[in-house]
Amino acid sequence: MSERKVLNKYYPPDFDPSKIPKSKEKRNATFAIRLMAPCNMRCTTCGEYIYKGRKFNARKEDVDDMNYLGLRIYRFYIKCTACVSEICFRTDPETTDYVLEAGATRNFEALKKAEDQADREAEARREELENNPMKLLEERTFASKNEMEVAESLEELRELNRRTVAVDYPTMLAQYQKVKRTEDEEEERKDEEFVKAVFSREEGGAKVKRIRDESSSDEEELASKVSRPTVTNPTDFLVDKKPVVEKKAVWEKSIGTLSSKGGLGVLVKKKVAVTNNSTAPNNTSIPTHPSAPVPSTVSTPSTTPSTSNALGMLGAYSGSSDSASE
Repeated sequence: MSERKVLNKYYPPDFDPSKIPKSKEKRNATFAIRLMAPCNMRCTTCGEYIYKGRKFNARKEDVDDMNYLGLRIYRFYIKCTACVSEICFRTDPETTDYVLEAGATRNFEALKKAEDQADREAEARREELENNPMKLLEERTFASKNEMEVAESLEELRELNRRTVAVDYPTMLAQYQKVKRTEDEEEERKDEEFVKAVFSREEGGAKVKRIRDESSSDEEELASKVSRPTVTNPTDFLVDKKPVVEKKAVWEKSIGTLSSKGGLGVLVKKKVAVTNNSTAPNNTSIPTHPSAPVPSTVSTPSTTPSTSNALGMLGAYSGSSDSASE
């Protein structure tokens, strides 16, 4: 499949250019082409603005009486979009631009103006150097000085590159490890001296003890040992809370409380048996009968120790009354 836009055409071996028929058209004849406006312009007839890049159907012709270094110059004709007046412009190979010849004027372009100004300044400087020998000598001196500085900078960069290439990394690492080992040994020696200074002995053989500094840990231990009152409400710290006193019942106030030691023994009193050979007081003898039992009229005093308990006293009193009635 052939290309759509062919750049190189095939010429057969038997191609003869003299056999090509001559064209009947003139060499400088005009023909229609499609182009775009090369710059911003304004029509001189109606004042219509035509912007760069607008497309037109134009007529093209060769300029026979003008050329630049053997380069051909072309002229183009377009029509204004408003008044259909003809506008003419041509190519300018010297400035690589276009020149408006008739029908319109070129609008102001800052970039074009700046380029023209720079070209004029460069041309003026070149003429000054050609006409002023002292100025030319100064320029040459300044250029040689800059060249020497650049050469020195380049030599410094080369020297740095050589130093970088000549670095012996194994030797450098070995030296670093040696210095690091020396520093570690020095630190260990200082630590040992410090330990000896703290736990050393005097000439007499007694240890040198350090006075323990009070630290925050001791204070925390003391604070933990101190008992703190337990509170249920946050506002209890604002009021002095007194201990709750248990109220006694009415019957406990009158007769007291029961003792857990005595039990029921204080309420019941054991009777002491009286022997037959016991003598009565005041040397009185009681007759005995073998068949009739002898009632004991003498009661021995109670040997139960008196207690401070109210119920104990009540039991002792009741026991004495019972013995008396019998």
